[in-house]
Amino acid sequence: MTPASEEGIVTEQSLTVRDNRTGKDYDLAITDGTIRAADLKQISATDGDGGLATYDPGFVNTASTRSSVTFIDGDKGILEYRGYPIEQLAEQSNYLEVAYLLVNGALPNKAEYEAWVHDVTYHTFVHENLKTFMQGFRYDAHPMGMLLASVGALSTFYPESREIFNEESRALQIRRLIAKMPTLGAFSFRHAQGKPYVYPDNELSYAANFLSMLFKMSEPKYAADDRLVRALEILFILHADHEQNASTNAVRAIGSTQVDPYSAVTGGIAALYGPLHGGANEAVLKMLRRIGTVDNVPSFIEGVKNGEERLMGFGHRVYKNYDPRAKIIKKAADDVFEVTGINPLLKIAVELEKIALEDEYFVSRKLYPNVDFYSGLIYEALQFPPEMFTVLFAIPRTSGWLAQWLESLGDTDQKIARPKQIYTGARGVQYVPMGDR
Repeated sequence: MTPASEEGIVTEQSLTVRDNRTGKDYDLAITDGTIRAADLKQISATDGDGGLATYDPGFVNTASTRSSVTFIDGDKGILEYRGYPIEQLAEQSNYLEVAYLLVNGALPNKAEYEAWVHDVTYHTFVHENLKTFMQGFRYDAHPMGMLLASVGALSTFYPESREIFNEESRALQIRRLIAKMPTLGAFSFRHAQGKPYVYPDNELSYAANFLSMLFKMSEPKYAADDRLVRALEILFILHADHEQNASTNAVRAIGSTQVDPYSAVTGGIAALYGPLHGGANEAVLKMLRRIGTVDNVPSFIEGVKNGEERLMGFGHRVYKNYDPRAKIIKKAADDVFEVTGINPLLKIAVELEKIALEDEYFVSRKLYPNVDFYSGLIYEALQFPPEMFTVLFAIPRTSGWLAQWLESLGDTDQKIARPKQIYTGARGVQYVPMGDR
C-alpha cells in the first residue's frame, strides 16, 4: 500500500490519514469496520523507525480475530451463538445441544445429537490415577485451583492430544474435555468438604449427573428436582461462550503456539480464576449482605453516587443495555427459589435493581444488571459455596473455549500471539562489578 497523495486515488471503503510529521497522506483499507494494524507500519517519519503501531492496553478497541462463533451487540443487548438468539436456546435447547452447536457450527439432527450425547457420556469417567492426583491436594485447597491443575494434568494422560491437526484426535479430545469437566469440578467440590468422590451416573443427563456427583450421599441413586436440573442447564447455556473475553483470549493466545487443547483450556481456567473475570457474582453477594435490608438500599445508592460504595453486578465492558443473560437468569431464579425457598437477599437485589433502573444517574451511564447480578443468588440457593462459583462458570465455558480454539486452528490469518510493546526503560547501561557498586 502506498501513500494516497502519490496515487491520488481513494477507495470507497478506506480511511485517509495525514501524517503531519511528513505531510504525506495514506489510504488505509477498511474491512468489516476495521483497518489492519500492520497497514500502519507504512506510516513512517524516518527510515528505520519501524512505522506506526497502535497502543491499546486491554484490547479496548482492537480486534484480534475474525470469528463466527458468538455475536454480541452491546448497545442493543443482543447475544447469539452461531446466529441463534440466546433467548431461544435458553428456552428450547439444552447444554449439550448448545455445545454441539458451538463446536460444530450448526444444530444437530436427531441422529447427530444422540451420537454426540452418547460420545460425551462415554467419556465422563476419569483415570483412577487422576483421582489419586486430586486426593493429594490439601483439605482446604480451592476448588478452582484443583480444577486448573487437574485439567492441565489431562494432557499427560492423553499424549496423542498434541496431534492437533489430526481431525479425529481433535474431535476425541473435545468430547473428553466437555465430558470430564463436570466430573473434575464435582471431585474438587467433594474434596473441599472431606467427602468421598462420587463417580458419574451415565443414566442421567449432563446437568443431572453433575448434581448427582456433587450431592449424592448414601442413597442408591440421586434424583435432583427437575426444576433445579433445568435451571442449571440454563445457567450452563448462558455461560457457554461470550465472544473474546479475557479467558477466551487466553485460550486463543495459548492455542496459537499449537499446544494441546487441555493446556490451552487450562489457560482459560487460570484467567477465569481472577476476581475481575469469574468472581463478580461472589462480589454481588458480599454487596447484598453488606446492604443488609431493603430499607438500607436508598442510602447505599447514595453511597454509590458519592463514590463511597461500588455497585456490583451492574454494567459490562460490552453491554450498554440490559444484559440479555440477566433477564433469563432472573426468570430461572423463580423456579429455583420455588424449590429451595427464597433467598432473603433476593428482596434486596430486586429493590436495588428497581431503584437503579429508574435513577437517571445509572440510566445515563448505561449501568444495567449483568449476568452476575442474579447468578450468585441461584448458586447459593443450590448450596454452592462462593469458591465453587467460578468452577460452575468454567464447566460450561469449556465448549466455547474449544469452539474458539478449533476455529483459530483453521484461521489462515492467525499467527503466534506476540503483541508489540513500547519500551520505557533505561538503555545502554554499563555493567559495574559488584565490589564497585
